[in-house]
This record gives sequence, C-alpha cells and structure tokens, in this order.
Amino acid sequence: MNLEAQKLYEEMKIHLGKVVPDFELAYKAEIAVEINQLKKERNAVILGHNYMEPVLFYSIPDFKGDSLDLSRKAAQTDKDVIVFCGVKFMAETAKILNPTKTVLLPSEKAGCSLAESITAEDVRALKRKYPGVPVVTYVNTYADVKAESDICCTSGNAIAVVESLKTDTVIFLPDQYLAGNVAKETGKHIIFPALTPAPLASPHFGRSPVQNGGNEGGLDVQMIGWHGRCEVHEKFTVEDIRTVREQFPDVVVVTHPECSPEVVAESDFSGSTNAMIKFVRESHAPHYLVLTECAMGDNIAAANPEKDLLRLCMVRCPHMNTITMENVRDALLHTQYVIDVPEEIRVKAFRAVDRMIKIG
Repeated sequence: MNLEAQKLYEEMKIHLGKVVPDFELAYKAEIAVEINQLKKERNAVILGHNYMEPVLFYSIPDFKGDSLDLSRKAAQTDKDVIVFCGVKFMAETAKILNPTKTVLLPSEKAGCSLAESITAEDVRALKRKYPGVPVVTYVNTYADVKAESDICCTSGNAIAVVESLKTDTVIFLPDQYLAGNVAKETGKHIIFPALTPAPLASPHFGRSPVQNGGNEGGLDVQMIGWHGRCEVHEKFTVEDIRTVREQFPDVVVVTHPECSPEVVAESDFSGSTNAMIKFVRESHAPHYLVLTECAMGDNIAAANPEKDLLRLCMVRCPHMNTITMENVRDALLHTQYVIDVPEEIRVKAFRAVDRMIKIG
C-alpha cells in the first residue's frame, strides 16, 4: 500500500472502523486512490447519494447528499465529466441540467422501482382526464416523465412545492405513500383514479376542487395520486415499529416519507434523507431506529459513533447496490455508461427541475 492509500485507509478507519472489516478498508483505499487520480485526469466530479455503501460514501465523492442537494451541485459544477453514484433517474437529472457535459452512471443496472412505475404516456393520460390541473412529479422519475410535468419535487421539498402552486387541486406522481403523506400534511383529500377515457368537464383549476371522476362518495378531489412505491420503503410496517418499542420503549423512530402514512404516523420524525441525518446528529435519545435504506443507516451510524442506532435492515436497495468502487473506476477508465437525454425531452424536463431547485 502506497503512502496515499495508507493515508486514505487511516481516514476511512476513523469513520468506518466499527462498521467495515479492516481488510476491506485497505483494499478499497487502493481503488479510491486510482479513482481520485482518474478524476483529476478527466476533470471529473463525483456525486454520491446518501444510499451509497459506507466505504464508497466516505472516500471518493466530492459531494454527498440527497437528490435535491446533488441536483444543485450538478447544476453548479464546472467539471467536464459528472460521475453520479446513484441511480439512472439521478444521472438523467444531472444531464438535464448539464447538456454539454459527459454524465456517467457506473452501473447500467442502477434503475429504480419507483421510476419504473410510471410512463410519460401515463402522465399524458392523467392530464387528459384532469385538464388544467398542475402536475407535480417526484424527482424519482425518468426524464420523459419529468418532461410532462409542471414541476418536480424531492421528499425534502414536496410540501413546499405543492403549496407553491397555490391551487386547490394537484396531480402528484408517482409515489403513492409520499403523496399520501403530503396530502395529510397539506390537508388535501387524495384519490388514486383508474385511467378512463372520459375527461372531466370544466375543472376550475386554482379556484375550487375538481370533482372525482365518478364522484365516489361525493368527495372533492384535491390531490390525484398514482400507485407507485419504493420497493425498499414499502417493506417497513407498523408492526415492525411496535415490536421494537416493546423491547426499547424509549427508542426514537425516524422514517422516510416514502414509507406508508401509517408507518410515518407511528414514527417520531419523518423527513428526507438529509433531514433524517440532521435529526439524528442534532437530537439526543437513548436509541434510534432509522427506517430507510440499509446503507444510509450504516452511514448515519458511522457519522454518529456515540449514538445507539438499532438495526432493522430488511433490505438493501438492489439498484443502489450495483454501484461499487470498482465500477466507478471503470466508468472513468472507459467512459461508461454515458447518459443521454434527447434534447426535446431535456428542454421540457429542465423547466420542471429548475422550478424545483429554485423552491429549495
């Protein structure tokens, strides 16, 4: 191990000595040195999402954070190459904001169950059924879906985005649970309609709620959702929380708003990945139960060694898990896998993403 790798190994051991085996730290430190050299040669920036495995998260990214944070960093970078350690929709967002730059996704298998749950044609069909109603699309979607939207949002600013529209009725896509949680926080009634060919007549967008197609139960429609879910967060249940509370009555439960509204209601705090990190860092509790993707739980534990984080790691995101130190190195070595967004789609998607970033 050369001096540079030795230094990096020692730095990682400070954070990860109780999380990652020593031999893995030493091996990955040498790969990180290769990556950092390639990064200089290619004039590249590496963005690392909070769900990255701990060794990667604590070594090579120039910037780390949630989708909104990294979208901002992507928009501001002056580097020629952006390597996005995340999943495809995130890399697409970077390309939407930086059309002249080369954007690389280290794994071609890094998709997303939530992004796959909806298509651009689905959005167009909803707009035909609810003409004039603004479309808010979660950033966890592909570029062609963003292009059909009025504005994007993240889990961290979803409520602010909905409220910024100053309208009674919104279409909120595609996460069923995030939509339900936002509806609850904003006091809106939500439905999940079947797509039928009959459009509504004369919706009064911005003045009074659109009536439910079919008017089931005579309820006004204030939010129109979609049946998309994150395959990680949908696995957490109220029973999980209650079982842990039986053993640890003083535990503080922290959840992501992609969990079901029932799970969020049972927790003590719910927020975006950055908000969860900040909550654990700044609060004081005997125990924490963090219900989100496993790697992020490990990263929070590594950043807060003095705090007791209980383990309830049911599943690692299979898509995030395809991003490794090795394929980050290979992406820079071989310029793989390049993310492209057709210009017509990119321009339309840019408007929605840019509005999201400006809201903050």
